[in-house]
Amino acid sequence: MPFFDFLIIGSGAAGLSTALGLSRLGQVGIVSKGRAEDSASDWAQGGIAAVMDMDHDSIALHIEDTLGAGAGLCHPEAVRQIIGRGPEAAHQLIDWGVPFDRQPDGNWHLTREGGHQARRVLHSADTTGHAIESTLLRRALAEPAVQIAEEHYASDLWLSAGRCAGAWVLAPGDDRPELWTARAVILASGGAGQLYLHTSNPLVATGDGIALAYRAGAEIANLEFIQFHPTTLYQPGSAPFLLSEALRGEGALLRLPDGSTFLEHYDLRAELAPRDIVARAIDAEMKQHHLAYVTLDISAQPGTLVQQHFPAIFAHCRAQGYDLTREPIPVVPAAHYTCGGVVVDAAGRSTIPGLYAAGEVSSTGLHGANRLASNSLLECVVGAAAIVADLEGQSHLPDRPRQLPVPSPRQVKTVVCATEITTLRQILQAGMWQAAGIIRNDQNLRAASARWNELATRIGDALCGPRSYQELRNLRQCAEILTRSALLREESRGCHFNSDHPQCRDVAADSISQRDQQGPVLRSIPGAA
Repeated sequence: MPFFDFLIIGSGAAGLSTALGLSRLGQVGIVSKGRAEDSASDWAQGGIAAVMDMDHDSIALHIEDTLGAGAGLCHPEAVRQIIGRGPEAAHQLIDWGVPFDRQPDGNWHLTREGGHQARRVLHSADTTGHAIESTLLRRALAEPAVQIAEEHYASDLWLSAGRCAGAWVLAPGDDRPELWTARAVILASGGAGQLYLHTSNPLVATGDGIALAYRAGAEIANLEFIQFHPTTLYQPGSAPFLLSEALRGEGALLRLPDGSTFLEHYDLRAELAPRDIVARAIDAEMKQHHLAYVTLDISAQPGTLVQQHFPAIFAHCRAQGYDLTREPIPVVPAAHYTCGGVVVDAAGRSTIPGLYAAGEVSSTGLHGANRLASNSLLECVVGAAAIVADLEGQSHLPDRPRQLPVPSPRQVKTVVCATEITTLRQILQAGMWQAAGIIRNDQNLRAASARWNELATRIGDALCGPRSYQELRNLRQCAEILTRSALLREESRGCHFNSDHPQCRDVAADSISQRDQQGPVLRSIPGAA
């Protein structure tokens, strides 16, 4: 039975940042269900939003933009705290060796994305996530106090005397989990983009941490707010490829096949409007004109600028037969970011003692009803630092268990075979895209919610079983929470749009789901006007 001082589930930017901070406090174990670098962080293109140019930007302006994108659902104090620590977080990454781009004069090259009033996005060309992930991973692998277990999978959390004290972990090729214990457990497992048929997320984004926390009894907030990225490359039969919002920040325009623009009819900010507005506008135009896609056109900008700032995007499009510098390219929206998640306080503590969460798996109150572009990597680093500070400041953590009796996991056999698991996952993803996608309505949400309840009986609830089964189990759990929360929210706000309730309520409230409640409830936001 392995023991660590700190057990981290997930190896993206949030998990690795937390591990590097905690390594000076004790032994750190990281559970990574794939390769350590397999994470949404590694796929991030845009960058990290932080105020680095006080002559043309300010913390107050960044807060204003974040609150504006969040559509009244942000927690004001959390926004002030996280945005205020942005420059510190950016400098921490710089100190760790992340190679952010500079201008010829040595100043940081800052780009601008939708919803931002100023250039404040630090980046490394158009592969910022990879630059951050690879740098942090390299440092973690060199740290003696950090042990990374690749191809391992946490199937459930373990509580002892009401405190999270470990997790059941499946090793490669082993369908029976082993108990790994720790003084504190940190969820850093990312979001739930794989709930949807069309997503920009990697295959590992199956909502694992959210489902683990829910089954353990933690509160989950606002899971109905899924941000759909407006622009992924239209490639039927292929995995979507994200086209960074920074392209529009540098002058790219969305067009219909006849060459006409349309975003100005939906928002005065046009191409620089927040993602939910842009995604819904694209969806509306595609339906109105019976289109499979719209186009993104940056050909009016200098070709050297495009190739210099977006080398990976340019190369990928070129490999698919498109020249970004000369022609419009076909794009469609796709599920991109989970704005809700495990409820945590300012120190990253969940509602279960001993259980923390950071990054996309968490609900800090920063994103509200819609995430401001490039605030996610910021939240990862700030959240990690908050957890480290809290654990470092605790006068006493539980002692290492001695001769701990090992409880037996539920020995329920899975009732579905490998082929059926694949089929059920595809059915769930298609159903979620249809019922809980960009545009929703009550009838479709009710039908989907009933379907996910039925699916629970069909697939069972076992700690044992292969990764594919555990992912399906977690996706189904997240689908149930999401659809029930979406039904409760009889309004349209941010990236949740219900055509039966197109208006926004006067009073904003979080939707809170918890295992022992009959259903989700609405809770007023602390500090909101």
